Amino acid sequence: MAEFVKKCPECGGINLFWNKDKGEVICKDCGLVVEDKMIDYGQEWREFESEEGDRRRRTGAPMTYTQYDQGLGTEVGRKTDLSRLGAKSRNKFFRLRKWQYRISTAIERNLKLALSELKRVSSYLKLPKSVEEESARIYTLAVHRGLVRGRSMESVVAGALYAACRRHEVPRTLDELSEASGIEKKEIGRTYRFVTRELGINILPSNPADYIPRFASALKLSAETPKRLS
Repeated sequence: MAEFVKKCPECGGINLFWNKDKGEVICKDCGLVVEDKMIDYGQEWREFESEEGDRRRRTGAPMTYTQYDQGLGTEVGRKTDLSRLGAKSRNKFFRLRKWQYRISTAIERNLKLALSELKRVSSYLKLPKSVEEESARIYTLAVHRGLVRGRSMESVVAGALYAACRRHEVPRTLDELSEASGIEKKEIGRTYRFVTRELGINILPSNPADYIPRFASALKLSAETPKRLS
C-alpha cells in the first residue's frame, strides 16, 4: 500500500484501507480519513483506441479563452442525448437547461455569443489558433473591464481580432476585418485603439513587408519576386 502511515493517529488501529478511487487512506476501525492524497500509483498505459483513451485519460482538455468558461464549466447534457431519453427525462432535461441559462451571468451570456462570432470571423480569415486564442483573451478582458458597454459586440470582436493579428504579426488589413465582420473599417479602428489603450496593450507599427508574401501569392507571382521586394 505504498508509503503511508502505519497506524491510525485517532485510535491507534492498524487496519487501514486505501480507497484508490478517492485517493484516501481510511481507518476501518474508527472511520478516520488518515490521509487524503489523490496520487495514482497504478501503471502507465498506452492508448490503442479512442474510446479506451477517453476512459483512461487523467485530465480534460486544456484551458482556453475561446470558450466562455475557459473550458472548465459543465453543461447539462447535450442535445444529441435526446434520442436516448424518455418523455419524463426529456422534460427534466429541458427544465435543467433552462435554469442553467437563467442562473448564468450577463457576462457569460455575452461571452457565449461573442466567442461564437469571433470563431466565425477567425475561420473566414483563416487565422491560426494562436491568434484566435489571443483575441478571445483580449475580448474577455474587455468584457470584465466593462469596455463593451456602449459598443456593439461585433465591433469589439473585430477590434480584438485585429489587435491579436498585429501582436502575432499575422498580416490582415482593416478592409479584410470589415468584410469578414460586416463592421465599418473606421469603427473597427476606433474600437481597436480604445481597447488596446484601456488594457495597456502595446503594439508596434505594422511592417509593410509582412504583406508582400500574401499579395505575391494572390497575384500568382514567382517565388523570386517577394525576395527581391523584401
